[in-house]
Amino acid sequence: MATTVLCGGGGDVDGCDGERSLDLLPAALLETIMTKLDVASLCSLASTCKTLKSCVTRVLTFTPNFHIFNVSLSMETVRPLLFPNQQLSSLKLDCGRLGNSAIDILVRPSLREISLHNCRDFSGDLISEIGRKCKDLRLLCLGSVAEKVGRSISRCAFEDLLNGCAHLEVLALMFDLSLYLRPGDGRIFGLVSDKLTHLELGHISSRMMTQLLTSTEISGQDSSRVTSTVLQNVQQLRLSVDCITDAVVKAISKSLTSLIDLDIRDAPLEDPRQLSDLTDFGLHEINQNGKLKHLSLIRSQEFHPTYFRRVSDQGMLFLADKCLGMESICLGGFCRVTDAGFKTILHSCASLSKLSIYHGPKLTDLVFHDILATTLSLSHVSLRRCHLLTDHAIQKLASSLKLENLDLRGCRNLRDETLKAVSHLPKLKVLLLDGTDISDTGLSYLKEGVLDSLVSLSVRGCRNLTDKFMSTLFDGSSKLALRELDLSNLPNLTDAAIFALAKSGAPITKLQLRECRLIGDASVMALASTRVYEDECPGSSLCLLDLYDCGGITQLSFKWLKKPFFPRLKWLGITGSVNRDIVDALARRRSHLQVSCRGEELGNDGEDDWDSADIHQHIEAQEDELEQWILGDEGDVEMEDAEDESEED
Repeated sequence: MATTVLCGGGGDVDGCDGERSLDLLPAALLETIMTKLDVASLCSLASTCKTLKSCVTRVLTFTPNFHIFNVSLSMETVRPLLFPNQQLSSLKLDCGRLGNSAIDILVRPSLREISLHNCRDFSGDLISEIGRKCKDLRLLCLGSVAEKVGRSISRCAFEDLLNGCAHLEVLALMFDLSLYLRPGDGRIFGLVSDKLTHLELGHISSRMMTQLLTSTEISGQDSSRVTSTVLQNVQQLRLSVDCITDAVVKAISKSLTSLIDLDIRDAPLEDPRQLSDLTDFGLHEINQNGKLKHLSLIRSQEFHPTYFRRVSDQGMLFLADKCLGMESICLGGFCRVTDAGFKTILHSCASLSKLSIYHGPKLTDLVFHDILATTLSLSHVSLRRCHLLTDHAIQKLASSLKLENLDLRGCRNLRDETLKAVSHLPKLKVLLLDGTDISDTGLSYLKEGVLDSLVSLSVRGCRNLTDKFMSTLFDGSSKLALRELDLSNLPNLTDAAIFALAKSGAPITKLQLRECRLIGDASVMALASTRVYEDECPGSSLCLLDLYDCGGITQLSFKWLKKPFFPRLKWLGITGSVNRDIVDALARRRSHLQVSCRGEELGNDGEDDWDSADIHQHIEAQEDELEQWILGDEGDVEMEDAEDESEED
């Protein structure tokens, strides 16, 4: 893994105090050292003096890895950085500002790994060119291809890709394939490399997936390239389909004999018919080969309030018989399954460490009543929108002192006793409490122990909370591990709470305050002026700040959102109607800042996260020197003009 160097100051490239000393070092030695750094660090170094800039320019011509995910680069920036490098083997990039004209620069024969996100302005030509040029490719991840109006992907593009990249081991196509392929086109996936171990598809029809698997099974009788072995080496399969059915589950279980990790979810537009749905018999087909370690079956209510209405406790009994060696299970939308069914899973899977149950309307405290009688050692538990759970269930769960991640969002009957139990968990890092009935007193219990280990805390929509809990948690009496804090939709939260946070110097990187009507300009000023103990740069720790629909935000806040304040800020949520001209000017001036004005959730939404850490390698927030080196020194003239015009109005 590349090393990251944090160069402070972003000094003037024309004058560096140590430049004379650097001139005494051989250029070859400097370049050798720089080869250990990632691209963000190289650009940080290049911004400090001419000697380092010259060395960085040279290193970028042969560095094997170019990884920048959370900064969307323009064509003018990408061309000089990438074009001279003929030894590039791994490219991971946010393509939000690129299109088809960048294909020749991005796609090259030397690449073994390609991960391109936000490819909305690319057509199928990108996919075709990868297949034609990248014959030695091992990993391919493409997101949002051709989502922009006017772009499309032909069937031939997929054929070019699968025919050309004969050594693929990881393939992730994170967009809606059903828009470009007919149900009968599923057979083209029979062309995929027989070395493939990880397959992830953003959306595909269940009919196409069933045909893909059953057709390859039949074609194994001949000696053509499309044989029954093409998908038998797949160990991880992650799919989003229109509807999970018995047929697709059976096809997956019979054809993918090496499968270890299965994640399949749907979001039907209407209630499925009986013949086109998952039933108890479908669950009986899962894990026929006994190798499955991770299982996720989720029916989302994103488009329609529908559930797995044809799965009962009997189906859970079938599943439990096949899941004795399971390490993680995620079940969402099983409305007919009662405590008996879920309890069977818990008592059968002795190796279970991660348990997630979403939208379990019949799940009660009884499931966890005798959990101490099991040998379970749970580290991750998610019980979202299980409305019948009470404090008693969490008190039983808290007996597992190895808990690191606890998601209780939407469990509206949980109160302060839950937090008293949770406060004794020594390893807890993530605690999500959205919509629960907790109070300031309950959160004060966290101060007694768990706050030292807690990295992420969410209390969104906990309407009993006031400023008092913030003053208690952030009184400056201890060094906090907390980095992510969601305070959205708290009607009683005021600027005083943010003052307490700013005064504590807590190095928060992600702060969400959306729909807090009493939060205003004073909070932005306090955050902008914050000096955290890890860095003397004002406001340096915040990478994400969500202020959407905060009632007290005016154009005054935008003066504090300019440089040099919030130097690492990459995502900003704001209400565009405050002053559209100033918002647009800010977005243009800080071109690497993603400004959201329409209420979109920033970052990733927990329920829809697919844990693809082995496929996607995200880079932490880049230093501001990267932006400086790429853009050069520009004034704030454009934004100041917008402010002047606003004041005149």
